[in-house]
Amino acid sequence: MVRRLCYCFVVAVSLLALIVSVSNEARADNPASGKPAIFESVNRRDEAVWKVAREIWSLAEPGYQETKSSAILKEMLEGTGFRIESEIGGIPTAFTATVGSGKPVIGILGEFDALPGLSQAAVPYREPVKAGGYGHGCGHHLFGAASASAAIAIGEQIKTGTIKGTVRFYGCPAEEGGSAKVFMAQAGAFKDCDAVLHWHPGHVNTAGDRSTLARMAVKFRFHGKAAHAAAAPEQGRSALDAVALTNHAAELMREHTPDQSRIHHVITAGGRAPNVTPDFAEVYYYIRHPEGEVVRKLYERLVLCAKGGALATETRLEIRFEGGIREILPNNALSQVTLQNLREICDLEYNEAETNFALKLQATLDSPGPLSSIREIEDRSGTVGKGSTDVGDVSWQVPTTGFTTACWVPGTPAHSWQAVAAGGSSIGRKGLNLAARVMAASAWDLFTKSELLRDGKLEHERRIGDQAYRSLMVKGQKPSLDYRDPPKR
Repeated sequence: MVRRLCYCFVVAVSLLALIVSVSNEARADNPASGKPAIFESVNRRDEAVWKVAREIWSLAEPGYQETKSSAILKEMLEGTGFRIESEIGGIPTAFTATVGSGKPVIGILGEFDALPGLSQAAVPYREPVKAGGYGHGCGHHLFGAASASAAIAIGEQIKTGTIKGTVRFYGCPAEEGGSAKVFMAQAGAFKDCDAVLHWHPGHVNTAGDRSTLARMAVKFRFHGKAAHAAAAPEQGRSALDAVALTNHAAELMREHTPDQSRIHHVITAGGRAPNVTPDFAEVYYYIRHPEGEVVRKLYERLVLCAKGGALATETRLEIRFEGGIREILPNNALSQVTLQNLREICDLEYNEAETNFALKLQATLDSPGPLSSIREIEDRSGTVGKGSTDVGDVSWQVPTTGFTTACWVPGTPAHSWQAVAAGGSSIGRKGLNLAARVMAASAWDLFTKSELLRDGKLEHERRIGDQAYRSLMVKGQKPSLDYRDPPKR
């Protein structure tokens, strides 16, 4: 009798252990089981996260100078138990914030730099807050805040033991021309990641297996000789003429470049008085193409244009290389995760005040889109975007995917005052909240379905093949921490 009772007890305990094990496995195989808690977490801090985003929007700090914006995000993350590591890659405003330990390690990218000349109030008509000042024309105030919110929601699940592994937020400065992620990657910041997620504000909702344009940036500085332009012109050597010849040569070069090449520039210094021969001038160039190696060759040809301009004008050329970034290496296995979550979660809808704001702002746009499009999802798999991002260099080192949510009025171009205005309004807030939920849900799927990470890694290895990652940075390149400063001789 005693033996039978002992036997029954052992069987009961075994069955109970089996039930618990099956229950845990079932939960892990059902990513949706933990998502309500994640969504509740994001929504619970919606007001606080929006306050952070608006503060960063108001600060509108330039690349590599986002001291206050970086500090605000670090404070929010540290306050929820994240371990902070500052000055990643020797960059003062770059940081990581980590919760958990062990595998898998899921990275979440965040940005927070603003653009020059786009200062704007959150109103549907042109009204700069500061004439000529900076503004968040690409919505990075939303990017950093939403990504941090998603990381915190996942971190809560790790701390309660619901999921195991590590979530790491990356505070990434100077995306707009500063290429900070390249230097962060070179410092080994992403080497232990199993996957990296990112998103970006836009005027539509998109996801899918999409690439971008690789880009190199350079400033050509010419040093000439000043003279009285009327009384002694023969004694002058115009640095501005050197810029003009460089630009003319570049225009002629365009005719003989591969399809999808993009070459554009601004003259950042050209003299201050017409009766003084300019002894200093500077022109700032971007070169883009879907393939990084093509960009490298175009850059070499552009340098010849600048050398020709200097030779013809008897000026001295100074080349300041501002960095290069690779195209995004797509990953369909991971992109399907974000695409599915975006489709399931998207609930964007304008209220009456937002509709009126949108209609007034659309009156200033060249190609406004239907307001109903904020509820639509575009699958952009297999396409190449016309922009560039230093996320590209991350994607060559670890499986990476991203998406966009409608934070601007449909038809709004990036890098415009209209994007700044919408990004500072409740329209931007709703896009932020949606992005945080999609990001958190996608991270949850990666934590709870190991086959997704396996498939993402296999695809990453297949796409790279035998072509080793090769940065577009020159050897020994350091971050140009002052690239947003006015030209200096």
